[in-house]
Amino acid sequence: MKQQYRPEIDGLRAIAVLAVVLYHAGELIPGGYVGVDVFFVISGFLITKAIQSQIDDGSFSIVEFWERRVRRLMPALIVMSATTLAIGYLILTPWELEELGRSSLAQIALLANVYFWRQSGYFEEAAETKPLLHTWSLAVEEQFYLVLPPALMLLAVWSRRRTPIILGAVAIGSFALSVYGTQHHPAANFFLLPTRAWELFAGSLLAYLPPPSRGRSLLSSAQTLAGLIAILLPMALYDRHTSFPGVAALPSVLGTAAVIHATSSRAQTWIKRLLSLRILTGVGLISYSLYLW
Repeated sequence: MKQQYRPEIDGLRAIAVLAVVLYHAGELIPGGYVGVDVFFVISGFLITKAIQSQIDDGSFSIVEFWERRVRRLMPALIVMSATTLAIGYLILTPWELEELGRSSLAQIALLANVYFWRQSGYFEEAAETKPLLHTWSLAVEEQFYLVLPPALMLLAVWSRRRTPIILGAVAIGSFALSVYGTQHHPAANFFLLPTRAWELFAGSLLAYLPPPSRGRSLLSSAQTLAGLIAILLPMALYDRHTSFPGVAALPSVLGTAAVIHATSSRAQTWIKRLLSLRILTGVGLISYSLYLW
């Protein structure tokens, strides 16, 4: 079953990717790295919505799901990695080139986040010289894609009614682990799936919520505006010294969830129309490639 296209989600993607790009362009937006958290919520929502609808109508195939993921994600990633390796061969020292090769292999194995966790923290100066550092977040999502489909299939067999409750419990556990990791294991907390899964599951839980009624457009507008503020404020107020993710990631995650839910009704609020502007949706549609490059 094909999902209805929601241009406002591409508008959210545009805000997220531009924030990340501007953060890496000399920290023009000091907290722009939270754009990754916006992506996590969006991905969790869209993937869960697609899987759950196919499970419900009996058409879901885990092999076809992974095949679609590979076809969508890998071509652009391979081109970017190959180009980076070619340029690295020309300009990097032998030791730097060796490190680049290792990080490339780690990405192929879906373990880039584990590799960079063992190498350095995201905000360390040395990390800025690692051309494939940004692929850590892709690895987190890919690992989530490996875990989520079989989990939803098993839960559908056991009890579909309890699925949101169980996903919520796992999300709470992951969040608690992230709060603990902020102080005790900051690098692992930043890079690894167990402490990031709650952000993806926040999106997953949205797939089980009914959309707001069409007659509550004023309330939907207020919810969307509050969500956007919660997304944008950390981008302006956070910096590389902010303890992250943990509690600091809550505004971005909950704000993204609020926007996605509030705009899920057919009511056309002014903020929904703003997020659906062609200039934003155009950037959103190329956000994956833009993030890679």
